[in-house]
Amino acid sequence: MMNYTRSTPSTERRVVVTGIGLVCPTGNTTRESWKNILEGVSGIDRITQFDASTYDCQIAGEVKNFQTENYIEKKEVKKMDRFIQLTMVAGQDALKDSGFEINDLNRKKVGCFIGVGIGGLPAIEAQHSNLLEKGHGRVSPFYIPMVIANMAAGYLSMRVGAQGPSYCITSACSSGAHAIGEAVRYVRSGFADMMIAGGAESAVVPTAIAGFENMKALSTRNDEPKKASRPFDQDRDGFVLSEGSAVLILESYEAAVKRGARIYAEITGYGLSSDAYHITSPAPEHRGAQDSMRAALTDARLNPEDIQYVNAHGTSTPVGDGLETLAIKHVFKDHAKKIMVSSTKSMTGHLLGAAGALESAFCALAVHDQVAPPTINLENPSPDCDLDYVPKTARNTKINHVINNSFGFGGTNASVVFSKVT
Repeated sequence: MMNYTRSTPSTERRVVVTGIGLVCPTGNTTRESWKNILEGVSGIDRITQFDASTYDCQIAGEVKNFQTENYIEKKEVKKMDRFIQLTMVAGQDALKDSGFEINDLNRKKVGCFIGVGIGGLPAIEAQHSNLLEKGHGRVSPFYIPMVIANMAAGYLSMRVGAQGPSYCITSACSSGAHAIGEAVRYVRSGFADMMIAGGAESAVVPTAIAGFENMKALSTRNDEPKKASRPFDQDRDGFVLSEGSAVLILESYEAAVKRGARIYAEITGYGLSSDAYHITSPAPEHRGAQDSMRAALTDARLNPEDIQYVNAHGTSTPVGDGLETLAIKHVFKDHAKKIMVSSTKSMTGHLLGAAGALESAFCALAVHDQVAPPTINLENPSPDCDLDYVPKTARNTKINHVINNSFGFGGTNASVVFSKVT
């Protein structure tokens, strides 16, 4: 188990969430997306970004009616791949939501971490086609900055004028959660006063669908797309690939209170671990997930009994859901049966590198609004999935502390604790 040592409470700062920006399959704003999540509305549908009629998997969680004109100059849009455009919208919405203005007095202490799992696959495919069909002279001069993963943070920091630490964390499907966790450490230590942190991904393209499809990782429930992502259900047959971006504004509790900011939640714990086991399969009994959750609880100085809700990684794969359930049982023991565990991927699908950021946003909103989002499509619970997954309907309830779990290929794990501000 991995532990890191925090400084003493007297020398570290509390870190709170004061802004949220979302662009995802369930909505193009935070309000729209969260409303649909609480109402159990699926954002999964048949693929429209390319002709998928010959693929086994023909469904995905796409961002619908995506508009950039109020966020990016028209001449700049063509220089950015879609994951960057999504970040620009979510990031600017998050900053606006926080009410914070970056200026010459504070910009060097404002940083930007955006986790990205893959990067610019759409541009890679398009420019490679140009190379083969039209020759090397037709490859865009913007090709490289269009596709490299760190340009989501790069473009966003340029747009808002954040001159503090800025880089990309790439750890597969835990990228967004790692970005938020690392940003917390920067604010906590005083290395930055504010961090713009989140995740982005846009990989609904032929090579990604084909690659995951040939791994037998994707659902092929093409005739019922809205029922395709069904975590913990006996009839689950794989995950649904999705796209989007989620960005949080993190700052110290003292600074937020001083400027009268709305506070969604405090981030009290961050744990991370490595399976060191297999490129795609979780370790036996999901021991890496156990380590990650325990480390987050230790960092938050909480006992397992203090947690009311877990936003599970819960991808809807036959193996992963059962092992995550087992890991929760190992960590929380008898309390596991009393915890609400849901997977919002049942509605959003799996946003890969953006998933951990999106689900962190949902955790902050769950704490703020005192409501646990549901797991939809849970009609026949799998025998190895026997916890309270908040089936079908959101639940208004007292929530003081929640954990968000994110796990990625390569055995990389991250857990983040969100708490009600007291």
